[in-house]
Amino acid sequence: MKKTKDLRSYFEFGEASECRRGLLCGMGITPEEQDRPLIGIINSWNEYNPGHVHLKALAERVKQGVREAGGFPVEVMTTGICDGMVLKDPKYVEIPSRNSIADQVEITVEGNFFDGMVMLSTCDSIVPGHLMAAARLDIPTILVTGGYMPLGQFRGKEVLHIHAQDKVGTAKEGRMDMDEYNGLIENSWGMCGGCTSMTTANSMCVVAEALGMSLPGNATASAVSPKLSNIAYQAGKQIMNLVAHGITARKIMTPEAVKNAIKVDMAVAGSSNLILHIPAIAHEAEYDLPWWKYFDEASNEIPLLSHLAPSGPYNLKDLDLAGGLSAILNNLMPKLDGSCLTVTGNTLAENVKNAPVYNDEVIRTLDNPVMRAPGIGVLYGNVAPEGAIIKIAAVPEQLMKFSGKARVFDSLDEGLKALRGGEVQPGDALVLRFMGLKGRFGTTAFTFQEELKGLPELYNSCAIITDGRFSGGTSGLSIGYVSPEAALVGPIGLIKNGDIIDIDIPDRSINMRVSDEEIAKRASEFSWVFPKNDYPRYLNLFVKNVGSMAKGGIWER
Repeated sequence: MKKTKDLRSYFEFGEASECRRGLLCGMGITPEEQDRPLIGIINSWNEYNPGHVHLKALAERVKQGVREAGGFPVEVMTTGICDGMVLKDPKYVEIPSRNSIADQVEITVEGNFFDGMVMLSTCDSIVPGHLMAAARLDIPTILVTGGYMPLGQFRGKEVLHIHAQDKVGTAKEGRMDMDEYNGLIENSWGMCGGCTSMTTANSMCVVAEALGMSLPGNATASAVSPKLSNIAYQAGKQIMNLVAHGITARKIMTPEAVKNAIKVDMAVAGSSNLILHIPAIAHEAEYDLPWWKYFDEASNEIPLLSHLAPSGPYNLKDLDLAGGLSAILNNLMPKLDGSCLTVTGNTLAENVKNAPVYNDEVIRTLDNPVMRAPGIGVLYGNVAPEGAIIKIAAVPEQLMKFSGKARVFDSLDEGLKALRGGEVQPGDALVLRFMGLKGRFGTTAFTFQEELKGLPELYNSCAIITDGRFSGGTSGLSIGYVSPEAALVGPIGLIKNGDIIDIDIPDRSINMRVSDEEIAKRASEFSWVFPKNDYPRYLNLFVKNVGSMAKGGIWER
């Protein structure tokens, strides 16, 4: 693995190169170490994110593996914000921080001429940010994800954090003993790792392994297990093999691997945020395909094989004990492209061919799934030329085909005011816009959806159409992620009060009864200005450069 240099190579970059060599010697790094392949250990460790507090120790294991395999490891850091810890305004954290993380990796890796990198991360924004950077840079890369959080313990039982969160409203209304409530809140989370349900953190760790970018078993290992420490060590050794054989990120993250990841997402009912994150990774690799269309197709093709919290009865520990992601991949293999290369140097099929299932209730087979009903659909039409997302299973039967007059709101607050003021009528098509990534960083319409649910006459007759995101708990005829969003002069920004909106879920269509000529006229008259004085500088920079949600909200070129 040793690099060979003759005298001329020292002067390849002139004075700058020799300055670098001298600076490294000044730090006590020997010429022999400098002659080894340089491996960046890209770590998002910090002391305020439970998914990342343990990554410093894992990084040491990675570095040990790199050194033993003949490389020289250098650890550098990236941002790592926990979405659950954000108190100021959680609505805008995830995608802006994700994109910033990808940029941080690019600047650090490109500036330091790393030959390869091992990336350590666990949580919502950080894993996709690291994968986006890997796809963008296309150098040999392995991800080490930080594992799932141990379950909490309260009153003699293991408890899942999601069940504590569900009690917030009950306690607020005074319908719960406060000693029990405080005990649940204080004892339902473990000390480190990704929150123990298939929400965004663990969903993204699953995606990393399904893409072939992390070692087998990584996604469903406990954060406090010796298995995870061993995986980190093996990743350090294996990155040297990838460097030696020139196996870069895009040789692993191929379009076929991305499609595999989408199918695995459906098999475990992963977070709805993957609608943004997986296309972002693919587009950073310059795969310009209609990725939302593949989500729709996979939703119809792939049954649910593991019913995990927050929607099901099992948690990540149950999944780990039942055989983990390797067992799910093995059961799902007839639907996957098993020939995809992985960071092991073997194919996906080779990695999991002998993976056992220890509990066939937690991990089902293709012929005995939890359910076959499609989870999501993608609607297209003159309201959403690039697509819009609907949770099919949550739509009442009478609303599978819908026509109604548009009632337009240019903010979530405006919509809530009208709803609470009794201004919404049965059968309205409620348009909530300027909530997308460019308009409001991807605000969720969940508050509006929940309040509508409390009004049965409206819930059972109205549609919600938004360019914002929706929650995993969304139900009803609620259509989100409408793309292009209003702030990008998407057609949703051109709808006027009284326009008739037609929605056909079986046909996967959403249209307004407005002519192409009228839509073009409205577009030419469109005017909207982001309220830049309301937000700090980075968020202003974000909205200036973010692109379509259908492409994952990456930077526009």
